[in-house]
Amino acid sequence: MKKFLTLTALCLTLASSFAEAATPGEVAIGSQLREAPLRGLSGPSKKLSTYRGKPLLINVWASWCGPCRQEMGSLQRLAQRYNGKQFNVIGISTDDYRDRAEAFLKQSNTTFSNYIDHELFMENMLGADRLPLTLLVDADGRVLGKFYGAKQWDGPEALKAISTAFRIKM
Repeated sequence: MKKFLTLTALCLTLASSFAEAATPGEVAIGSQLREAPLRGLSGPSKKLSTYRGKPLLINVWASWCGPCRQEMGSLQRLAQRYNGKQFNVIGISTDDYRDRAEAFLKQSNTTFSNYIDHELFMENMLGADRLPLTLLVDADGRVLGKFYGAKQWDGPEALKAISTAFRIKM
């Protein structure tokens, strides 16, 4: 019985390790994002550090991702209301084909800054092993939270989470 319990505990430990496995180079919650080039999709290319000094919401998406498409409208409304004021909102497309990402942004009337990540650098650093992924990052570039799956980003629950994480009044 003792061997069975020991083996069971070992299996559970290994299973939880695999479930927690990070993407290559992933920055954990509480750690600071590294410098990274952002290849412009809906505007000019920039460096990630350009966004330092103000809290940042980063949404990682793809044009083929249904949940990503579902939440983009709420991200656009959030950006229209707060982008550049109390915090910034940017998107990172993981699309392989730039034209598909551009077509989706046009179709969804998305106007906040979006970038494309062909080399998977941002995808890996942010931990986007599933989409959509939204990160809340403080003014110094430290990851405060990661949210997987589609959310209503301009809804009361999300606004409260953003307000609390960024320590701002909305």
